[in-house]
Amino acid sequence: MRQTLDTVVAQSVRPAKWVIVDDGSTDDTPRILAEYAARHDWITIVTRKDRGKRAVGPGVIEAFYEGYAAIEPKDYEFLCKLDLDLNLPPRYFEILIQRMQANPLIATCSGKAYVHRDGQLVAENHGDETSLGMTKFYRVTCFQGIGGFVREVMWDGIDNHKCRMMGWVACSWDEPELRFVHLRPMGSSQTGILTGRMRHGFGQYFMGTGFWYMLASAIFRIGDKPAVIGSAAMMWGWIKSALQRQPRYGDDEFRRFLRRYQWRSLFVGKKRATEEIDRRNRVEARLPS
Repeated sequence: MRQTLDTVVAQSVRPAKWVIVDDGSTDDTPRILAEYAARHDWITIVTRKDRGKRAVGPGVIEAFYEGYAAIEPKDYEFLCKLDLDLNLPPRYFEILIQRMQANPLIATCSGKAYVHRDGQLVAENHGDETSLGMTKFYRVTCFQGIGGFVREVMWDGIDNHKCRMMGWVACSWDEPELRFVHLRPMGSSQTGILTGRMRHGFGQYFMGTGFWYMLASAIFRIGDKPAVIGSAAMMWGWIKSALQRQPRYGDDEFRRFLRRYQWRSLFVGKKRATEEIDRRNRVEARLPS
């Protein structure tokens, strides 16, 4: 947490306001946050009661909205949902703002996440067609346009696809000045990484992902640690949800859009499928390609 606090304080462009939500911490977090808030008047702390259990997905977004309620969105051009387990490069916010000002269709963007593994920094392998969930940088008008975040697992996938469906761009860049260190592995869980992978499978099912695309995704990640069984856990999370007839995201138009995009991705690749949508959106917006 201190690493995140220090790297945000050291940004070349600092937030106009940073609302940090203490979601019922029982460790030294409140004292550390109070220390930083006392030194920086643009930092505000919002404290929630400990709900007594971890609630990944809905809990994360509930905490976000607790902070969101503490601001007047119309007073700002950009907002960022930021986790407190990141080490950000010094020009991170500055560069994202520059990119969004240069391209009015970008609704949300981010850099790329890296983790320390065996003494090296290793990429977490997120696609270029998504802004990463731990640092969602948004144009406020676009965030409001998609209706904000869904309060369920896979909220950070649904928002990207919804942006594209509405004619905007969601993206991330793997460049030295935009690479940040994620201090907790992607897809992990308080009960183990396999639980996290199964949760991802459920999230994909909830979002509306089809079986064949899910299978292709699991095969693509078969080498990610834990190799093979991690992919199997993802696939089982999807299958188990289907067998139990778990509820799915209720926007039928969105799910149709997602399925078309996923089938196109299986045939031509995700990069080309995304480029086709972005190109069409630019034409419809009458912007130069």
